[in-house]
Formats: sequence, structure tokens, C-alpha cells
Amino acid sequence: MSSQDTNEDASGTPLIPSWVGSLLILVGLLAAWEGYVHFFEISRLILPAPSEVLAHWLGYLQNPLIWYHTGITAWETLLGFFFATILGVGLGILLGKMPRLERMLNPFVIATQVVPKVALVPLFVVWFGFGMTSKVVIATILAFFPILLNTVLGIKSVDNGHKEVMESLNATRTQRLTQLDFPSSLPYILTGMEVGVVLAIIGAVVGEYLGGNDGLGNVAVREMNSYNTTALFAVIIHLSVLGFAFYAVVVGMRKYLIPWHGSSN
Repeated sequence: MSSQDTNEDASGTPLIPSWVGSLLILVGLLAAWEGYVHFFEISRLILPAPSEVLAHWLGYLQNPLIWYHTGITAWETLLGFFFATILGVGLGILLGKMPRLERMLNPFVIATQVVPKVALVPLFVVWFGFGMTSKVVIATILAFFPILLNTVLGIKSVDNGHKEVMESLNATRTQRLTQLDFPSSLPYILTGMEVGVVLAIIGAVVGEYLGGNDGLGNVAVREMNSYNTTALFAVIIHLSVLGFAFYAVVVGMRKYLIPWHGSSN
């Protein structure tokens, strides 16, 4: 039995589970924050104590209106992430299987990557209005590129020996794609999706910052304009929990889609 199974290292010293260590670090940081605010008598307008922020956030959770805005942001994120996944995986497979086309489009892909996407938000608002469409477009664009690039990398990283086996079996292109290329690329695709879902919620919130009357981003702007720093921190916590939930779902997909891969452990 390994030392990991017995929760002990090689010397027999009990190991602390990683989640316990993370929790201890979080508690330590919050305690330092709380002590700093009270010891130096920092104004609540500048930096509220974490105990006040937590109390305000718990009050938020009892407000039906905050759940309405949470639903708006979540839906915009899911739609943007869905479209980014479909487009990124589809185009990534195409470029990965067609190196010549990839070389032709690579300069355009790089050019669109280096453009700061946030700077395009006002333009999307002008094109698509202040409704949900502009936020979904922004979320899609931000999440698209990591999924695309990881899919291309996954397709190009398929083992040549496995390809030769499929060729020796006279497998069709569809069979090679569905039984070899796509399954072998899933670890890369899921890595891109993990980054993409985080960028999708960022895109949705940034869109809400600059236009519209709904969503958690708009709530944050309203709290900022009213100089309610405690409420602003509470909104940030709420957004962080929402983003972590989306990220955890995508990470959890590894155990069901690629249980054979080391990254799913």
C-alpha cells in the first residue's frame, strides 16, 4: 500500500489532506485581513472587514432579486460557453486535421488573439444592443480561443502508432475521428474548456458592467456608484462562488469522460 493510501509520507508522518491545507490558508488570510482592518482602523469605505462582507453576502442570499441577477449572469455564461465549445472544438478538429489550412489561418488566429477583447465590448454593445445578446457574444469570444488552441494541440498530439493501427484496420475517416482522434484529444479539450468557462463568466460580467440593467455585473456597478464597498465585496464573493461552481463542474467531467487519463485522478 502506498504512502498516499495510508495518508502518511515515507517517514511515517501523517499527511494533511490538501483541502485541509487550503482551508487553513484561507482562514489565516481572513484572520490577517480582519486584524488589519480593526488594528489600523481602516475605513469601511476603503476596506470592510471580512466578517461584515460575509454577513452582507449571507443577507444577499436571502434576497430573491440577487438570484434573478445570478440567473441572468449564469445563463449568459452557459450560452457563451456552449457556443464557444461547439465552435472551438469543431474548428479545432478541422485545423488539426488539415495542417495546410491551419498554417493559412494561423496569422489571423494570432491577430485576433492579441487584440484586447475587453476593448471590443463597447463595439459589441453598439452592434447587438444592451440586451443579453451582446453579453453572450463577449462570453463566446473570450472562451473560444483557449478551447480552439487546445483542441488543435490535442488533434496534433495523437500518437502516430495509434494512427498506423487504425490505417492497418482500414478504418474510415469518421471511424478514426470518433474512435481515436477525438477520444485522444479529450484531455486537451477539457483543459481548454476549464480555462474557457472562467473566461466566459468574465466576458458576461464585463458586458454587464458596460451595458444593460441585469446581471451581477450591473449589480456590482450600482453598488460601486453608491459607494457601498461592503456590498461590492459581497457581489465579488457571489461571482467567485458562481465561477468556481462552473469550473468545478467542468473539472468533474474528467472523471466521467476520461477516467483512463491521469489528470482525472
